[in-house]
Amino acid sequence: MHAQDTIAAIATAPGEAGIAIVRVSGPRAYAVADAVFRGRGAPPSQRPPFTMAYGSIVDAEERRIDDVLMLFMRAPRSYTGEDQVEIHGHGGTVSCQRILRRVLEAGARPAGPGEFTQRAFLNGRMDLVQAEAVLDLIKARSERAAKAAVEQLAGAISLSLSAIYDETMAVHADLEATLDFPEDELPEALKEDIIIRINEAAARVEALLATWSEGRLLREGALVVIAGRPNVGKSTLLNALLGQPRAIVSSTPGTTRDTIEEGYVLDGIPLRLVDTAGLRETACDIEREGIRRSRDHLEKADATIYLLDAAAGITPEDREHLGRLDPDTTLVVWNKTDLIDMRPASLGPPYREAWVSLRDIEREAITLIRRELADIIGSESSYSVEQHALISERHRLVLEQFRRELNTARDLVATWREADIPLAGVHLREGLEILGTATGRVYQQELLNTIFSRFCIGK
Repeated sequence: MHAQDTIAAIATAPGEAGIAIVRVSGPRAYAVADAVFRGRGAPPSQRPPFTMAYGSIVDAEERRIDDVLMLFMRAPRSYTGEDQVEIHGHGGTVSCQRILRRVLEAGARPAGPGEFTQRAFLNGRMDLVQAEAVLDLIKARSERAAKAAVEQLAGAISLSLSAIYDETMAVHADLEATLDFPEDELPEALKEDIIIRINEAAARVEALLATWSEGRLLREGALVVIAGRPNVGKSTLLNALLGQPRAIVSSTPGTTRDTIEEGYVLDGIPLRLVDTAGLRETACDIEREGIRRSRDHLEKADATIYLLDAAAGITPEDREHLGRLDPDTTLVVWNKTDLIDMRPASLGPPYREAWVSLRDIEREAITLIRRELADIIGSESSYSVEQHALISERHRLVLEQFRRELNTARDLVATWREADIPLAGVHLREGLEILGTATGRVYQQELLNTIFSRFCIGK
């Protein structure tokens, strides 16, 4: 990326819409705007920032391309920290593409994925944690995920990481100061103080790491697998949860021969609901492949709904399948209870069970299953009712590496030998280098490329 380039891209999603926005940012943003915009009053380069003008985008021969509103922003008070203009034209694919082509002809170049946000980071408008929050907010699939992203964008995680960094830096400075003391004169009180402060930093790290499981589920969605033998009501349950006939339902066993995945939001938690092929021995190659895929999903599942036929009772095959599942994340649903006079005997602890009839898709039955499922996912991720930011997988890896360096330094300080003090300092410095990559205090272009390549063009 060349910081002196002026970049442009369509910032709105493709397709039919009322408005489409073309964003232009860089040192020649206003020169480009002067070349393409015609309206009453002063040209764009002479207009005050944070104002908007009505006019037209014209081609090189002064022929009108579209009637637009142009928004003016000046460095450093813009999203990117650079001179920036936004062209708000009519929606649709063709019109905004024509505007973008004209802007590129006038001297801008096409922006890369996430390049506007990358420039915002490089110009100090946000740190890396906040930049990642922009992507989380765009991709949020539930209100809870959006709230967590807003908290992160506001700096909740950044403040915590900065506090840990600054305290560790102060500890490192105090440790370096002890190098001037002979070993027999090292103050014991300073040793205890340093260990206490390292432990406090470690406790803050643990508190952040505790949010990772919830963050993973909110960003990726919890994988919920519906499993069981053929013809027990798996597809019926999927349709009932979704409220639409997504999967084919038939009295013929083995109708579902592949996995069917659909998104679903349960109490603010995005789920990936997967209906699977019935688990049984079969000579059909296609069905065998479907069963193999079912087992693969079961191994990765955050929660499993295992259906049993209450009329047929539990079979040795069912017991074998249940034996492979984690009882803490499994809900056993006894279906077809309307066909029997008496409930089958409960499986008992540690299994969580529900008795329902999905034949008529009873509202009470679906409500019960949703409640039990929410409890499983909630307890698994230790959700807090309070709104808070949540670390990502990248942050988790950084914090775990930092924690190892911090613990090693603490163990070396505990010996309080002259030879170990410089080594403890080395581990603290290494930890600071690692922690600095979380917010971007320390970064390499490869790290930036990895982060911003996931963004859409125009953001």
